[in-house]
This record gives sequence, C-alpha cells and structure tokens, in this order.
Amino acid sequence: MTALKEFARLETDGIWFCEPGAEPRPVTISFGEATLVLSDESGLPVTHWSLPALHRLNPGERPALYAPDAEASETLEIEDDTMIGALERVSRAVAARQPRPGRLRQGMIAGGLVLGLGLALFWLPGALMQQTLGVVPPGKRSEIGATLLGMIQKTTGPSCRDPLGSEALGRLRDRLLGRDGGQIVVLPEGLAGPLYLPGSILVLPQELIESTEDPAVIAGHVLATQASRLEHDPLDALLREAGFATVLKLLTTGDIPTEKLQERAEQLITTPAPRAEDDLLLDSFAEAGVPIGPWARATDPRGDVSAVLVAAEPAGAAGPVISDGDWVSLQGICRD
Repeated sequence: MTALKEFARLETDGIWFCEPGAEPRPVTISFGEATLVLSDESGLPVTHWSLPALHRLNPGERPALYAPDAEASETLEIEDDTMIGALERVSRAVAARQPRPGRLRQGMIAGGLVLGLGLALFWLPGALMQQTLGVVPPGKRSEIGATLLGMIQKTTGPSCRDPLGSEALGRLRDRLLGRDGGQIVVLPEGLAGPLYLPGSILVLPQELIESTEDPAVIAGHVLATQASRLEHDPLDALLREAGFATVLKLLTTGDIPTEKLQERAEQLITTPAPRAEDDLLLDSFAEAGVPIGPWARATDPRGDVSAVLVAAEPAGAAGPVISDGDWVSLQGICRD
C-alpha cells in the first residue's frame, strides 16, 4: 500500500477491546504488511487487522475509535495524533484506489480490465484463474489471509498467545520453515485440522499439540501443511469456490466480496488442508531433518497410507525437532 512506507516504523499505545463489553487491554499499535498489528505488553501480537477494512467509528472525536469490520466486533482507542493521521492517510489511499467510472484502478494490475475481458472472452476460465494468481502481490495475499484469519477466530476464539509458548512456536517455525517462512498461529478450538491461508499463515489447532507427547508429530503437521501449500495454492482454492465473477473482480479491482471470504472462512473451519503427494512429503521432511514416521502413524494409525511413507523414510538419525523446554512451553501456549 502506497501510504505504508512512510509509517513502517510508527508505533503508539492504545486500548483494545477484544469484543463488545470486554475489559480494556493496553496494546502497542504498529503497521504490518497490509495489516495493523496490536501487541501486548510483552511485545507479542494479539491480533492483526486488515488496513483496507479498517473502520473509524467516531470521525473528528478523541480518542479515535476504530474497528476491524462494520460490525465492530473489536474496537481500539487511539489518542496519538500522529498515528491517527497516519491511519486517516491510509484510509484515503485505500479509497482513492477504489474503481471509479471512466478509469482503471492503479496499483495491483496494470491494464487488468482489458486483459481480464480478453481472457474472459477467448480463454477458458482456468487460464484467467492462473493469470490472476500470477499477478496478486504478496501484500494483497497477506491482507486476504489476515481477513480470513479474523473471520475464523470469531468461531475458534483468538489465537493462543502465552509468551513462553509463542517464543517456542517461533523457534519451531525458524527450525522447520526458516525465518522468512511466514507465521504459525495456534487456535484454541473448533478447527478440524491444520490450515494454510494466503499470505503464508499456517494455522494449527490446539488439540493437535495437546494430544501428542512427541514434538515430531507437530513438526510433521507443520511440514505436511507447508507441502500442501506448495501443491495447492490456498488462494486458488478460495477463488475456485468463489466462482468466475470473483476471479474477474479480483483481477480488475483488487477486491474479493466480504461474503465470499466469509463463506470460505466457514468452510476452512471444517476442511483441513489437503494432503500433498508422497514424494513431496518425503522431500519436505528430509530437507527439514524431521522423521516422517511419527506424523504418518499419528495421522493414519491403521497404516493404510502411512506404511508407504514409513517404508520410504531414509535411514539415519534426525536431529531434535525442538528442545524439551520449548516443547513444554509449546504445549501450554493456550493456557490463560
């Protein structure tokens, strides 16, 4: 977003209400990529708000009151004039990029309307899909993923943020995916299985962590979900469910209708990430130095599918997945 570079290091304090009537919580407010990041007193993020979806509830009044959606499911009070001014500039930048009669929206796709219409008329819808997936920038993917995560959390509850558990989860992410491997989030309840959202957001259910004593199983879930993402683009799945009109709208305006995102969020809650092909799974586990057997047996106790993976696992001792102390902390990531 054009207004963000200037404010990349801007931070201030605010008061966050996680739901109507909730107790106020002091937070630190900073800009992320296409998101507003609210962090607790220990510096750990407690929630991400999509900047394009940000709502000012009391224009012209102080403290400024913001919400991440039209329903004001959460609210945030800000006193700092510099931060308020920055958010107003971002809002104006977003509004300026909305489609207007007689002109194309600048930014996400140059010449997208002409190209989109040509593809719609002369190519198969699948070709238009691939064109769209190829030009959606990382910032837009992050915005879509953050919006989906927020919608999912309305059912599951907010992500688990115990400080020691979050630090352990960060080290596990670095160990398996690298420092630039995106974000891993643990949600407390309601998910059928691991998910991968656009914008490199990997979501794990708390139940998976609590139901095993072997950290290699959790590492396996992370690697298997990452492998699924390499084989099945999560944005591709969203657009195929949403339909051709949504693909064309994203290509030409950069937007996905809120109701389509909500439908996808509801589906994701009950639909885990698809399983990747065996060769890709074996390569992913071998590259990370994680044994595939514990995960394979945990996900397929009868051995109908896992036997092939276990048999194909290379011989040799793998290094520790996570330290004993970090494993204990990770298992308590959702404690109050």
